[in-house]
Parts: sequence; structure tokens; C-alpha cells
Amino acid sequence: MKTIKSILVAATLIVASAVSTMSAQQANQPAYQFHVAIGDSVMIKPECTKYLTGERPSSWVWDKVHTVRQLGTKRDPNKYPNGVLLMNIYSWVCDTCLYVVNGHAAQAAAEATEEQADDRAAYEAKTAEERAALEAERAAREAERAAREAAEIEARREAMRAAEEAEAARLAAEQARQDSIEAERAKHDSIASEQKHKNGYDRFTIGVRGGAAGLLHTVKAGNWTCGGDAILDLQYAHYWTKDGRPVDLGIIVGLGIGYSQSGMRAAVDTSYTVSTTDGNIDYTLKADEVREHDGQIQLEVPVMFSLIHQNGLFLNVGPKFMLPVYTPYKQNITNPQINAYFPTEGVNVSNEVITGYLKDNQLTNSGTDNGNQFSINVMMTAELGYEWTLKSGNSFGLGAYANYCVYNSFKNNGTAKSLMDVTAPNGSSVATVDVLSATKTYATGLGYFDAGIKLGYHFNFPKKQYQKYSNSKLF
Repeated sequence: MKTIKSILVAATLIVASAVSTMSAQQANQPAYQFHVAIGDSVMIKPECTKYLTGERPSSWVWDKVHTVRQLGTKRDPNKYPNGVLLMNIYSWVCDTCLYVVNGHAAQAAAEATEEQADDRAAYEAKTAEERAALEAERAAREAERAAREAAEIEARREAMRAAEEAEAARLAAEQARQDSIEAERAKHDSIASEQKHKNGYDRFTIGVRGGAAGLLHTVKAGNWTCGGDAILDLQYAHYWTKDGRPVDLGIIVGLGIGYSQSGMRAAVDTSYTVSTTDGNIDYTLKADEVREHDGQIQLEVPVMFSLIHQNGLFLNVGPKFMLPVYTPYKQNITNPQINAYFPTEGVNVSNEVITGYLKDNQLTNSGTDNGNQFSINVMMTAELGYEWTLKSGNSFGLGAYANYCVYNSFKNNGTAKSLMDVTAPNGSSVATVDVLSATKTYATGLGYFDAGIKLGYHFNFPKKQYQKYSNSKLF
């Protein structure tokens, strides 16, 4: 048995030695048999159109002699096992894509291989140094970033602490201000109670208002246009108040004086017959355009009911009486024509002395009475707005107003036959022409309206309680 075991052990040792020798021989042998050697001068065949990396060579590569630097890859045998690295272009090409121009001895190949190893060692040393420098730079940047973030966090904390302190100071100041207002309000409440302010108060108001205005015409011809007004109001009011009631009730009377104006556009085309001692005359009067501006100085007497809410809103409504005391007007006439037909003679005459004609100074006509003077207007009026109570105890109001005429006493006497009134010739006299106001000529009825913005300053007796409203822009 011992002999058999000795034989088996010896056989095993022999087989292992043979396998080890074969493996060593295979390891020493290259995986690919190149037909070029390191240091050979070679050229790339024209049919080779790509490097092993996939790129296409430049055109000059095929006509240039290159030197073989390396055969196959050492560190990764599976990458380019049959690749040849060319020294001049540092690109990998297939072994079959080359043909030798001038070969070198084995000594030259060995020297090239040794040079390649030295280059590789120098490259790896340089790479290690660069890697170490990059790591050091990265560590320095990380340290700088960490320091910067820490500084920013601390700055934000400081800013938050400062903001909290500022907010606390603001709240304290606001509370102190509110306490002062409450103390002042309590003081005024006490004074108002002593004066029995809650039983009522009087006020005198000076107000100004302005906006759009115009006459309301019932006309046979023409288009009336809107104008404007400016009015000064002097008013007296008394208000009744009651504890627990948020609205003060009052009545307002007063006097307003101001100026308003409006306009008119019309074309004249009128026909009528005038009887004379010599027979009838049929007149035809025409003009391309007539422009008239009517103005009036007016007096107003209001009687209005008033409501004032404790938050400052107010509403005034009621009737108002308006009287025009001075009513000037001005008009321009464009291209007037006056024609007369004499039926007895069968003759038509245009713009002759016997017919009547307008002189140059009559084409722009002005007057001091457009026919509306001393006519009484009864209007409905309304005012809506907001009122601020001032520290002085007086008030300032801002609102909108509107007035509309419901009755006007204007009457047209109807004697004028046209805007251009012709007095026919009689005997030796010649025809004359008078130019009249369009309002006096065309209007069969009149009215009035206006609307706009009103400002008022109120003197209160006794003084109203001051209250600083949070939404007021005046304080």
C-alpha cells in the first residue's frame, strides 16, 4: 500500500510541474503575433479608414511615416490585444492596417520598450502628484465653503434677532400710541358729555364744487352739448344726535352762487311768408352751421335732509331752487343765405337789400340775454361722500353731487320765426335782419342739470369729538 501511495504522490507532483511549466510558457508567449516591432517605421494602409477607437484619421495621416511605440495594451490586455500605438499621432491602429517601411534590430526594439517603460513610470508619477494636488485643493475648497456657510448662518441668526428686537420695539411704540389715543378719546368724551354734545350740534359750511353741466332743451332743431359749472356754497345745518344711535340726523339750508355754461350746434333751413302792403313775400333762410355758447350766473337755495354715520359717511338729499340772474351768449354763423320769392311778380331775389342780408359784424353775434333770464328751476339734489373729523373739532368733507331740474318756468314768446329774423321791406324802407339767441328762438322748454365733485369745510358748534380713523389719509 505504501508503494502505491508513493507512486500516486510522485505522479501528482510530475503533473503539477508539467502544468506549471506549460502555464509559464504560455504566459511568456504574447497573445498575438505582431508582424511589426517597436521602433519600426510604418505607414497606414489607405483602406484603413478608422482608428481602433472609432475616429476617422485626418487626411495627412496616410502620407506620413510613423514610429511604432507600443504593441498591445499592457494594463488591460482585453482592450486592444492586436492594437499598435503610433508614436507620432498617439493613436491605436490595427496591426493589419500597417506595412513596414524600415525595420530595426532587436536592440532598438528593446531600447524603445525600455523608453516606453520609463515614460510610463514618469507619467504615473506625474499623475500621482497631480492627483495629490487636486485632493489638497479640494480639501481647501471644502474648508472654505464650510467656513462661509457657518458665517452666513450666523449672520442670518443675527439679522433675525435684530428683526425680532425691532418688531418688539414697534409693538411697544404702537401700544403706547394706542394708549395715548385712548386717553385723549376719554378726555374728549368727558368734555363732550359736559357740553351735552349728544343732544345736537350746529355747523356752518364753506364748500366749492364743479363738474359737468348744461341746459336741458326741448328743441325743434339743433344738437345741444354739455358744458361745466363752478359753484360756491355757503350752508347752515343743525343735527340731532342720540346716545347709542350711530347716525346723526340734520337739515341743511343755504345759498349757492356760481357760473355754468353749455353749447349748441344747428343748421338753419327755415321757410315762412311775410305779408306787406305790396303783397306777400315767401322767405327761405339757410346757414351751414350755427355754434352757440350759453352761459349763466345762477343763485341756488337748497333745503336738504342730511345723514352722517359715525364712521364718516354722509348723504344729503332734497329739493333746490335755482334762479339764473345773468345769461350771456355768443354764436357764430357759417355761410348764411336769405332768399325771397315774390309770388305776385313771380320773382326770386337772393341776398339783396330788398330781401335782407347779414352784415359781417352780425356773423359773430353776442348778447346778454339768451331768453332764460329769471326763469325759476326746481331741482332734486343729492350729495354722497366721506367726512373726516379734525383735531380742531371741525370737519372736512369730500363727495360727489348731482342736480336735476324737475320744473322750469321758461316760456318762449314764439314771436321769432327763425334764428335769422327778417323784417320785410315796407314802402320806402328796406328789409333788415336780426340774429337771435338759439335758446330764445328754437327752445320750447328748458331745464338744467349738473354733476361733479364737492369739497367742504365744516365749522361745528360745539366742537365734534375727534377720532383718528385708521383708514384716514389726513393724519
